[in-house]
Amino acid sequence: MLNIVLFGPPGAGKGTQSAKLIEKYQLVHLSTGDIFRANIKGGTELGVLAKSFIDQGKLVPDEVTIGMLASEVNKQSDPKGFIFDGFPRTSAQAEALDKLLESKNTGISMMLALEVEEEELRKRLLIRGKDSGRADDQDPAVIQKRIDVYNAETMPVKGYYSGQNKYKGIPGVGEIDTIFDALCVEIDRA
Repeated sequence: MLNIVLFGPPGAGKGTQSAKLIEKYQLVHLSTGDIFRANIKGGTELGVLAKSFIDQGKLVPDEVTIGMLASEVNKQSDPKGFIFDGFPRTSAQAEALDKLLESKNTGISMMLALEVEEEELRKRLLIRGKDSGRADDQDPAVIQKRIDVYNAETMPVKGYYSGQNKYKGIPGVGEIDTIFDALCVEIDRA
């Protein structure tokens, strides 16, 4: 089973590349943001619990997030694999994901990381903000805060997967198809 963590800072191109990878490799896309929204909208027990934290401005605890993720993984019958988008964001979450997948007799195949310099990220996010109307991508201070949070809190996950020889850094600047081809080379080597 092919299980990929797609990694990179805001604006690196994860959404664009994720869609292409899902289509080519017939992977199940698991986005924690989508899963939260679906559980909250559906009024599931975990959704109600998650909403209680979100409404207080708190982060949803890892055990709730993993519970929702496990539920989504369990819904799939005979998947070819998963692409994890927006998760894990911490080493503790990476460890919990490993335990979840171990219980399914599988594991993370690799972390594919789109590597992009900060100046390029800022440019991309401002353009995306104008094109999409996303407020969080229109304010340079908010953009910088998101990049800073990524560097401080999420970047350590790179070390977790590097320690398992599963980290694969891919330059995230250039033509979309060239970047996609580089991602596919790494996947096909696995």
